[in-house]
Amino acid sequence: MEDNQAHQQHMTSGDGRKISQQHAASISEPTSPNAPPPAAIDYGQSKIRETSNSIEPSMIGKEDMHHESTDTQMIADVMPFPRLSNDVPSTPKPAGPQTHSDDEDEEPPTAKSFPRSMSPASTAQRNRGAEYKKVGEDGVCQMHRFSLYETASRYYLVGTDVGECKFRILKIDRTADSGELSIAEDDIVYTRKEMNQILNAVDDGNKATGGLKLRCSIWGLLGFIRFTGAYYMLLVTKKSQVAMIGGHYIYKMDATELVSLTMPSSRFKLDRDPEEARFVGILNNLDLSRSFYFSYSYDITRTLQHNIFRERQNLQRGEEETPLNHRNSMFIWNQHLLEQATSAFKTTYDWCLPIVHGFVDQTTLRVFGRTVHITLIARRSRFFAGARFLKRGANDLGYVANDVETEQIVSEMLTTSFHSPGPELFANPRYTSYVQHRGSIPLYWTQDNSGVSPKPAIELNLVDPFYSAAGLHFDNLFDRYGAPIFVLNLVKSRERTPRESKLLREYGNAISYLNQFLPADKKILYKAWDMSRASKSPDQDVLGTLELIAEGVMTKTGFFHNGSDESGNFSIQNGIARTNCIDCLDRTNAAQFVIGKRAFGHQLHALGIIDDPSIEYDTDALNLFTHMFHDHGDTIAIQYGGSHLVNTTDTYRKTNQWTSHSRDMVESFKRYYNNSFLDKQRQEAYNLFLGNYTFVQGEPMLWDLSTDYYLHHADPRTWSALKQKSYVQWFTPEHLDRPDMPLSTQPHGPYVGKPLSFFDEYWLEYYRPQYFSSFKKMFPFKMNSTYKNLPFKSTAEGKYDLSPFRVRDGNEHASPEKGHQKKEITIPDPDESIADEEISWNARNILQSRSAFLGSLNPPQNGSLALQHSMLKDPHLDDKAATQPLEKPPEEKKTSKDKTVVAQWTLEQFVFNSLNPSVSDKEAHDYQRYIEHPSNIPLVVSNDLPPNPSTEFVMYVNSTFVEPTEEDVTTFGDFLSIAEDPLTVADADITKKRYKAYRQWNKGKSLFKQRVDPSEYVP
Repeated sequence: MEDNQAHQQHMTSGDGRKISQQHAASISEPTSPNAPPPAAIDYGQSKIRETSNSIEPSMIGKEDMHHESTDTQMIADVMPFPRLSNDVPSTPKPAGPQTHSDDEDEEPPTAKSFPRSMSPASTAQRNRGAEYKKVGEDGVCQMHRFSLYETASRYYLVGTDVGECKFRILKIDRTADSGELSIAEDDIVYTRKEMNQILNAVDDGNKATGGLKLRCSIWGLLGFIRFTGAYYMLLVTKKSQVAMIGGHYIYKMDATELVSLTMPSSRFKLDRDPEEARFVGILNNLDLSRSFYFSYSYDITRTLQHNIFRERQNLQRGEEETPLNHRNSMFIWNQHLLEQATSAFKTTYDWCLPIVHGFVDQTTLRVFGRTVHITLIARRSRFFAGARFLKRGANDLGYVANDVETEQIVSEMLTTSFHSPGPELFANPRYTSYVQHRGSIPLYWTQDNSGVSPKPAIELNLVDPFYSAAGLHFDNLFDRYGAPIFVLNLVKSRERTPRESKLLREYGNAISYLNQFLPADKKILYKAWDMSRASKSPDQDVLGTLELIAEGVMTKTGFFHNGSDESGNFSIQNGIARTNCIDCLDRTNAAQFVIGKRAFGHQLHALGIIDDPSIEYDTDALNLFTHMFHDHGDTIAIQYGGSHLVNTTDTYRKTNQWTSHSRDMVESFKRYYNNSFLDKQRQEAYNLFLGNYTFVQGEPMLWDLSTDYYLHHADPRTWSALKQKSYVQWFTPEHLDRPDMPLSTQPHGPYVGKPLSFFDEYWLEYYRPQYFSSFKKMFPFKMNSTYKNLPFKSTAEGKYDLSPFRVRDGNEHASPEKGHQKKEITIPDPDESIADEEISWNARNILQSRSAFLGSLNPPQNGSLALQHSMLKDPHLDDKAATQPLEKPPEEKKTSKDKTVVAQWTLEQFVFNSLNPSVSDKEAHDYQRYIEHPSNIPLVVSNDLPPNPSTEFVMYVNSTFVEPTEEDVTTFGDFLSIAEDPLTVADADITKKRYKAYRQWNKGKSLFKQRVDPSEYVP
């Protein structure tokens, strides 16, 4: 009873009022013998905030002075800056194992424990420092960091907010019966000093059983789960920053821990339970450290447009509600773990973190001093989730497999928050977003991968003439995104063995049936295109066709651009582009990339970054966006198919085909192996974590189920009793209405006069005013950007175009003076006078002797030497050039041709130039010489030279005639000999040279694919 009395004395405030007996009992606990001694606790936090202003200096006791000295010492240990010159000299401490560098994160990945003093304080000192405040008086107190303490029979979870000024405590009973969860939530918000006093009181009351020990420091609680016995709680032990939106950080989970809520003595029994151990092993097959994300203050389960819409709606209506309590449960993957916490907690999301599964990435685009953040968020649905061949099509409720919502947010960071200066709440015109959707074909179809075929046959299990599953699916899309819905179907249309083409016909029939009941302006827009066949055709441009489709999609749906009514640039996205192929992986990701590329250009154009809403390929901006979408596609493919993308965007652009082909083959083998051997384990982990399977005594175990069909589909015994939708009115009319964004940005009702901190405390998380930090440690300064790969030497010399929208042709790093010189072979003209200062004296004499020799054969007329022109070039060489010293001609500046100029020789230009030929003066002169040349050569009847002979004629007359050999005469005679029947090939003709192709053809080789074999070459 001593610990209870001490704690009751502590729970008395400064004015003498007492906390209720029930609250005191909720914190204290009975003692039990045979407990281990208390462990030493290392505190590493550097900030202590005292809020008890009523304490006078004369009333401060030894414990308060101990707190002050301890806090000052901890601040000195953590500060990375050197001491000032007027500080008192101190003895240097030995360097610890941890080092601080600028490359570290501003916030460490592992949480630090709550710093508390181990020295007890007197009752009077505790009473004077107590000031309590209830949760809800100043809003919900969102916890950001936790310390888990344990005694022999309790767990104590101490949480603090982002500013580490408010503290709350949670008590979890470890002695509860199996299958029960006993949690006591204290709704009082404490200061740091008050929380320290509470923990010391609990420690004093449990000295006999080992006291209060620190179990671990965590970043969040994911919820509670139970298999066959006691409950477990899942904790986030490590995290890392991946994005920042409106001053709110998005974190990725890097490590988790599963803690059993049992007594220390009962853990040995759990270890000997094979069924419990197997369930834990199945849960561990789900790697929670990959592609799971959360945020403390931003709702990542909703789109940016929905979050802004909801905040403005609350301002206009004057409703006092917390937006974080209206998350979309479709994307909360720990919803099953939160169900027990919802019934036990008063404020669930103060303690528990909802997590999403998918992909999050953020990069920086820098445009001449303007900073643009590109954020890509992919949210995977938890309904009908699973592995590739095990989850196909749709279930009874209209949820489809591989359902992923992809949102791209493009924002210019002139201001950080969602608010516009003024202030206009949630009206920052620098934020834009666009949303796409992918999902399996909403029909009842499966693929059996029990065999060895990499492409199993597709089976339509149920042919529903009313297409109920498709109707439920599209009604859900209308509810989430509005109308119209643009469906892009990329499955194959022509196959030797019908596989995908069966789904193509059935899917088209489903769209036609559903469209006949929709209003004319709300019909589903359907586009079917065989992308696989087009990519194999050399005369089709896959990405060019997708560009045309993407522009049509953007015209129909639009995109979200935040702002106010006065700004005039406010717009919302109404409708969605739904893309699918057979797997919704490779072809779908390429199509979504092109649609996202088009939307990316419109978003930059709306922000005033570019003048034209189109972005060229091979620019820094689009390369950055391409890498993001490639990582996005790889992550989605690993989650659903077990491997990276097989066909990437480069495959459809037909660039680096040799490299991409080898990579595609390797990824195909990986996907086949995972689908054949590992998908079942992953599916069991999904079913257990998502709550699709729960243990019931007497029911089959998870690993004994032959199929999980009834875990994802409705029970036929209860499904038939439910009220079914009309086959004609399959949609909800309210979902087709266009949402109207509230244009007013001023608060109404109880919100009038509230400060900005009441609506959004983004600066506490982003700027962290109580932390010492540097720009190099802040996430926005460390994220990937277009400046990271710049050649700084060329940039400093002014030789590099810094625009991220300039097409890079590969010669950006070369200096303009040198250029890019290609290796070429120059054919010299034998009659061309080479004018170069570096010609040797011997070469110059040879040239002059040649001119004198030709002049003797053909005497000059009027004192000039007439030389015949060459056939290669037309240099006009006179006698002065042959006798006078040669001068070096002016050098021509060599310029490297742009590849884009060379590639512009299209078929249209070729036909135009063929129908409209043009002849240059030099070509006309050469042709005239060619047709007049034979007339200048007289008939040779003797060896006498005619008057004024040409040089070529003199050389011909003086040439030596070579007598043919006997072998030449025989070969020439055989070549001229023609048989009576020339079309008949005799045996004697096969050895001749001209029948070599015929001999190869007789051996089965094609006439057009023959290779020369020297060993078979018979003359």
